Amino acid sequence: MLQRFLPLLAMTFFICLFIVLMQFLWRYIDDLVGKGLAVSVIGELFFYAALTMVPTALPLAVLLASLMTFGNLGERFELTAMKAAGISLFKIMRPLIVLMVFVAIGAFFFQNNVLPVAQTKMWTLLFSMRQKSPEVEIPVRSFYDQIPGMNLYVERKNPDTGMLYDLIIYDLSRGLDNSRVILADSGSLNFTEDKTRLFLHLYRGEMFENLRENAMGSSTSNYLPFRRESFTDKQIYFLFDANFNRMDESTMRSQYVGKNITELRASIDSISGIVDSLGTSYGSDLVTRSYVNVPYYEYIRNDSNVTKVHKPLPAVAEPLVLDSVFSKPDLPRARGYITRAISKTRQQIQDFEYRSTLLLEQEKLMRRHDIEMQKKFTLSFACLIFFFIGAPLGAIIKKGGIGTPLVISVFLFIVYFIFDNMGYKMARDGKTEVWMGIWLSSAVLLPLGIFFTYKAVGDSAVFNVDAYAAFFRRITGRRLKRSLELKEVIMSDVDPDEALVRLRDFRQRVADAQAELKKMNIFARLAGHGPWRSLEQSLNDLIEYLSNSRRPRVVLLLNEYPFAIGRRNLDAVAANTEKLIQQYTSGPSGSDI
Repeated sequence: MLQRFLPLLAMTFFICLFIVLMQFLWRYIDDLVGKGLAVSVIGELFFYAALTMVPTALPLAVLLASLMTFGNLGERFELTAMKAAGISLFKIMRPLIVLMVFVAIGAFFFQNNVLPVAQTKMWTLLFSMRQKSPEVEIPVRSFYDQIPGMNLYVERKNPDTGMLYDLIIYDLSRGLDNSRVILADSGSLNFTEDKTRLFLHLYRGEMFENLRENAMGSSTSNYLPFRRESFTDKQIYFLFDANFNRMDESTMRSQYVGKNITELRASIDSISGIVDSLGTSYGSDLVTRSYVNVPYYEYIRNDSNVTKVHKPLPAVAEPLVLDSVFSKPDLPRARGYITRAISKTRQQIQDFEYRSTLLLEQEKLMRRHDIEMQKKFTLSFACLIFFFIGAPLGAIIKKGGIGTPLVISVFLFIVYFIFDNMGYKMARDGKTEVWMGIWLSSAVLLPLGIFFTYKAVGDSAVFNVDAYAAFFRRITGRRLKRSLELKEVIMSDVDPDEALVRLRDFRQRVADAQAELKKMNIFARLAGHGPWRSLEQSLNDLIEYLSNSRRPRVVLLLNEYPFAIGRRNLDAVAANTEKLIQQYTSGPSGSDI
């Protein structure tokens, strides 16, 4: 089993890893293209990105590999032969179960020790690439603004020599008031040896430069000095760092993505202490602060009860009676009181909103740390769940290859991804507890794995549509109509005596089933227990024999039989059988011979 499973697991893992890595590339392609990055730097980014994608690719690879392994065994009847030899499904799966336990343990240590380092290096590289200046590629007949502080227009250029012709340069590096406009017949653009400055060599042109910073007198003067210069050969330098500079990893290392379980727990305890202290401080200030010079109440808590004590404010010059203010026709004074009250209230509202924002940010940061800590365990559990879904499901569907297993794997993984993403967002936004959101996808798929394992061990037909249709018809009491018709050509006629014997035998079977049904308890009835399969087989044999009858009435009565027999229609089956017996005991109504 290991020789069959391990190559498939390796193959599917690298295929899934390649797919998610391509998704990463399409997502961040704009940050990589046009930067002139070295191949080694891009390769390093892809290596660390591939490590960070392992938690996404590994569960899907386990599901697909287990489906293909047991699907191939079922399709080649090897699984049937092993079961016929007395080997149970759990015994067949035992080596792979041991392997998956080791995979789950390895996945945990990978999440805890390797993934924080890989995520730190990947995000550090990605942010460094985002800050790198783009590679200078001057277009023709359009303004190029990727050089900081400069807009450059080129009418045409020589791709062999790199010469630019008919240049227009707007130099805004010193501000709009001190801008320069340069016109040149030709020129070349190069970097200095240290690639920190851009060297522009121009030939035959003019330069117009504003000199506001050198202007004398008032800044409101209508006259702005400028300088005009004609040149035949001019060299200009611009600050333009084209080197790739790595950011310091310590900044990203201090974030939640770069911490292991021990560091995450320490950070959660620290942030929790900050949240508690801020909440206590803000709550105390909220209770004790005076609002618009209105006296407040101080609550004193003791062991037995809470006492509300009025604590007056310091004495003011003269108490203000609001009724006297608004009853007198002194509108300016009343408006002044209202304006000051509204202003103080708005100021206090802004103060408390700012404090609330700080508190919410700390709580959000604590949830992100808790989410990262919970995710250290979800990968291991997801691998086990997907194995116990894929292996039994492959044994049930008995389809090998990569077609059917791939379709089923993608469908199940989409369900897992939807619930995982939904739970993550709910936990991140505080809509639910962190552990509930992160473990939501595992809780959804765990019953599915138990169900498939139970069905595979019992050799149940999970995808038998007729069985499910018969089950629901038995519950709802609904039945389908038969569509038997009187045959024009009959190869084998019905013997009335034989028909009567068969009908009486079936009537006795129905009577025995009715007696057995009365003895059954209500739980067995609700579970659908009973001799329904043997009755349905006897009914199908009876109908197959009597369908050759030449009596129209017999054919009509056969159409009254249901497709599935249950406790709801058992009495109707007995009554219809009695009618058929009467057809053969009361005399012929159309010959069967």
